[in-house]
Amino acid sequence: MAGIFKAYDIRGRYPDELDEAKAKRIGAAFVRFLNAHRIVIGHDMRLSSESLARAFIEGARSSGVAVEDIGMVTTPMLYYTIIDREYDGGVMVTASHLPGGINGFKLCREQAIPLSGDKGLPALETMVKRTTETTAEARAQGSYRRIGVLEKYIDQLCRFVHNPRPLKVAVDAGNGMAGPEVSAFFQRFPIWTLVPMYMKPDGQFPHHIANPLLVDTTRDLQAMVVKEKVDVGVAFDGDADRCGFIDEKGERISEDLITALIAEFLLKKEPGATVFYDLRSSRIVPEAISRLGGKAIRTRVGHAFIKAAMRENNALFAGELSGHYYYRDMGFTDNAVFTMIQMLNLLSTKNVPLSHVIEPLKKYYSTGEINMQVQNPVAIFNALEQKYPDAAIDHLDGTTVEYKTWWFNLRLSNTEPVMRLNLETKDQDTLTKRKQEVINAIKGVDAAMVLKV
Repeated sequence: MAGIFKAYDIRGRYPDELDEAKAKRIGAAFVRFLNAHRIVIGHDMRLSSESLARAFIEGARSSGVAVEDIGMVTTPMLYYTIIDREYDGGVMVTASHLPGGINGFKLCREQAIPLSGDKGLPALETMVKRTTETTAEARAQGSYRRIGVLEKYIDQLCRFVHNPRPLKVAVDAGNGMAGPEVSAFFQRFPIWTLVPMYMKPDGQFPHHIANPLLVDTTRDLQAMVVKEKVDVGVAFDGDADRCGFIDEKGERISEDLITALIAEFLLKKEPGATVFYDLRSSRIVPEAISRLGGKAIRTRVGHAFIKAAMRENNALFAGELSGHYYYRDMGFTDNAVFTMIQMLNLLSTKNVPLSHVIEPLKKYYSTGEINMQVQNPVAIFNALEQKYPDAAIDHLDGTTVEYKTWWFNLRLSNTEPVMRLNLETKDQDTLTKRKQEVINAIKGVDAAMVLKV
């Protein structure tokens, strides 16, 4: 099992690192860990997902649990089902935005509370290692049935549509799981015209990888937006828990600006509410939240941490630079289709194009996330703190160095073997200067550092 238990989920290359035998053992241990009586399982469209789901179900049932299978769905639909039908836990078979050869499990306890690297996954890993064929079959066989949840879930999403006006929307589902859900949703609202792209789930990803954060993956959508003269373009990842947006000019919109935009929109309905934003986000995000009377709280990166903090504070909304957006109204879970709905609600209240709505938020200049392979991260962190002794420095997640006119955060990724740098300034010249300054400082400590595209 070495290497497949990550910070947020279980994940590995199929079948070399993760196969059906391991899936069965994980299923058996998961039930025992939760002491569950009823669980629900869903899977995405990857070529190995159905087989891994069957193996997980076999292991789970061998531990005596009743399993209900909702088939091929989005991750947010699974979260909704766990909450709505009051399961003891649930699992989604997916590797989210990663290439098709990789697969994994997103595991939740009741109320869709995630198991993560600091809450549950290490203990589960220990149990999996101890699980054998004998222990897995020590209980009576649990029951199994297949159920459908799409229509009820779409009913729930539709409750959050407010005063729609005619809009034209291009959607690139990336041959991931957003396609069927988005199509079903738009059938309910013919006032919104859907321009569909790559909507059929296909685990071979024939057009591009389903990761809207990568610039190359949205080029087709950007071209379609301009060609069809649409109001907004939306790109989804493989399991539809994250998304990216394109304005009517075909330009990508930074994910943290979407956080600011949605926060402003929601706070007009609930002034004074708490909104979380991850520490890589532009300063415009807390400024926008505060301007509307909201309580802006900075948080570390990662869905498990953000969801826990939201529950503790009954937060209205949270946004991450990774394109994950979280909502109290959806059980403190991240939901990309729900985010699209919020954006369409917002645009329905405006009489100007999306680019005009975003423009006031473009106050600062950012590098975006720069990924680096390094050999000595501890020495790099220490050297940068020594280089900027007069800065405000904190260690909420990695190291953040902050001045009045610029700041940067350097952190180790929880999902990849890289170090990530985000840097923001008030003008382009300072951005160019400070970016090179920080990168040179890193190279000075670690000459083998390699920038990743």
